[in-house]
Amino acid sequence: MTVSDISAYDQGKEALKKLNVDDQLGLLWVVYTKLGKSITPAAPGASGSEIAQGLFNQVKALPHQEQLQVMRDIATKTNTQISREYGSLSPETKLAFWYFLAQGMENATIIPMPPNYELPQAGKDLLAKIEGLGFQEQIDFLRGAVLPMGTEPAGGSEI
Repeated sequence: MTVSDISAYDQGKEALKKLNVDDQLGLLWVVYTKLGKSITPAAPGASGSEIAQGLFNQVKALPHQEQLQVMRDIATKTNTQISREYGSLSPETKLAFWYFLAQGMENATIIPMPPNYELPQAGKDLLAKIEGLGFQEQIDFLRGAVLPMGTEPAGGSEI
């Protein structure tokens, strides 16, 4: 099996694992801001965008440092209420949620990226790979990156 035989979804799933959690978040932010004009139309119009907006509003209400911790918890599958809520979302709703986070970071309602942040070389290589993909492959790559995040909802009536 060659790299070209691996789907964009599987590439996204594997690629993010090679970065530490803050660089995973950094890459998602760069992708959503840099490629936003082509990628984001698929997310906000999703049927679950109201649900994504609701989860985003929970994060937005927190102090900046807690917002960062929530994003880290989701990325590392830490078992928290918001991470479980995220884990129960549909693929399109997860994409929309990260879109809303990126927009919030741009307008400072969500903790912004540090002004001196620079993706590590592995992140830059991934970004170049993503930029070289067609639109549908970019969406599939992002799905692969964000779908495994979060934790499974708890059994019973609790999320």
